[in-house]
Amino acid sequence: MNELNDLFSQFGTEDVSIIDFVINILLTVFTAYLLSLVYSKFGGSLSNRNKLAQTLILLSMTTMIIITIVKSSLALSLGLVGALSIVRFRTAVKEPEELAYFFIAISIGLGFGADQKVIVLVGVAFVLLFIILTSRMNRNNNAQQNLVLTISGTDKPVDETLVIETLKAYCSKVDLKRIDESNNVSELSLNVQFNSLEDLIKLKETLSKLGHIDFSFIERH
Repeated sequence: MNELNDLFSQFGTEDVSIIDFVINILLTVFTAYLLSLVYSKFGGSLSNRNKLAQTLILLSMTTMIIITIVKSSLALSLGLVGALSIVRFRTAVKEPEELAYFFIAISIGLGFGADQKVIVLVGVAFVLLFIILTSRMNRNNNAQQNLVLTISGTDKPVDETLVIETLKAYCSKVDLKRIDESNNVSELSLNVQFNSLEDLIKLKETLSKLGHIDFSFIERH
C-alpha cells in the first residue's frame, strides 16, 4: 500500500509560492522587454521588427507559466509532451535571426520558470552584450556599400566592355560573377562596392544614359 501511495505521489504537484511566481513573471517581462528593445534596434530582419518584438515578450511569459506549472508534476509534463505533438506552427520563420531571438525568448521563460534567476539574468546580459557589440562591429565593417548589380539588355546584347569600364569609374571593386545570353539578350551579374552613396547615385545616372539596358542593385549578405 505504501508503495502504491508513493507511486501516486510522483504524479502530484507541489504548491507554488505566489510571491515567487509574481517575482519570476515580472523578471520575465523585464528581461524579455530588454530583448525586444535590442531586437528592434539592432535586428537586421526585413520584417516588422516592432511587431515581432512584442511577440518575444508574450513567448517568454507563456513559456515561464508553462514551466512553472509542469516542473513539479510528472503527469503534467507528460501531458505537455502530448499537447506539443499535436500543435503545429504553420508560420514559417523567414530569417535565421528571428529563430535565434525566439530561442533566447524561450530560454528566458524556461529559466525563470525553473526559478533560476541569477543564471538567466547573467546569461541574458552576456547575450545582449554580444548582440550589441557584434552589431556595432558589423556596421563599422559595412561602412562601404556592398551590392549585387544585375544588368540586362532590352533590345540588344549588353556591351560588357563598356559596362565594366563605366563601373570601374565609380566602384572601388568590381567582381563579375555571371554572364547569361539568350535570344540575343544578355544579362550580367556582378558584385560591386562603393565608397560612398554619392558614387552609387552617379553610377545609376550614368547607366541610365547608356540606353537599352535594365539594371537593379540588391544588398549583398
